[in-house]
Amino acid sequence: MLVYRSGFDVSSSALRFLAARLREHRCALGTRLRRLTAGRQALLTLAHLRNGTTYAQLAAGFGVGTTTAHRYITEAVELPAALAPTLDQAVQAASSKAFVLLDGTLLPLDRVAADRPFCSGKHRKHGMNVQVLADPAGRLLWVLPALPGAVNDVRAAREHGLIHALDKAEVACWADKGYLGAGGTVRIPYRGRWDRLSAGQQAVNRFHAKIRALVEQAVATLKSWRLLRKLRCSPNRITSLLQAILRLHLAGSS
Repeated sequence: MLVYRSGFDVSSSALRFLAARLREHRCALGTRLRRLTAGRQALLTLAHLRNGTTYAQLAAGFGVGTTTAHRYITEAVELPAALAPTLDQAVQAASSKAFVLLDGTLLPLDRVAADRPFCSGKHRKHGMNVQVLADPAGRLLWVLPALPGAVNDVRAAREHGLIHALDKAEVACWADKGYLGAGGTVRIPYRGRWDRLSAGQQAVNRFHAKIRALVEQAVATLKSWRLLRKLRCSPNRITSLLQAILRLHLAGSS
């Protein structure tokens, strides 16, 4: 296998944060010798998450075995995932904003034995439904745990208690028509054909779309971690990956 030097666009703050957590973890375990230092292990993990580089490619580049690369990445993902914001913390952060934006996205997934639960009728592909919460500027605030792609957006938001929590905290939330019937503080546009809406309803929908469009920036931020563009792991691992990526993104943007 040929090996070459490369780079990727992740803040050095995220690297320092992950390396520090790894050093603490190694001290707690009493680990003395490793093939890679904590800093190199953090770099290995970030390369996997940001670029979607395979274990075999990373193993060749870092001079370790494929199994070792897999073990290092799994270990490093669990540490920031455990430090990801909880629902209460996310709602507390949202309560300081004028409003929040909510949208769902599908993360494509292969290697699933159960066909129907993961098949999204809307997208006509297999994947995991992920709900993204953003602030008024389109910055990523929180990512809900992933659910099978067959679950629609409003059900996913309800199942994790987000709608109830936002309503209890009296945080206004702007969403699209996929959240019809959500209730609480969730605002959605008027339904119906455009030519059958009144002039006032059309104006409201234009204003709503202009505000809600900013949530696409948060979705793009999430998918800039290229591993999420085509998942090849077990569905049970995806929530941990999302939580780790969220925590690393917050560490890098702070």
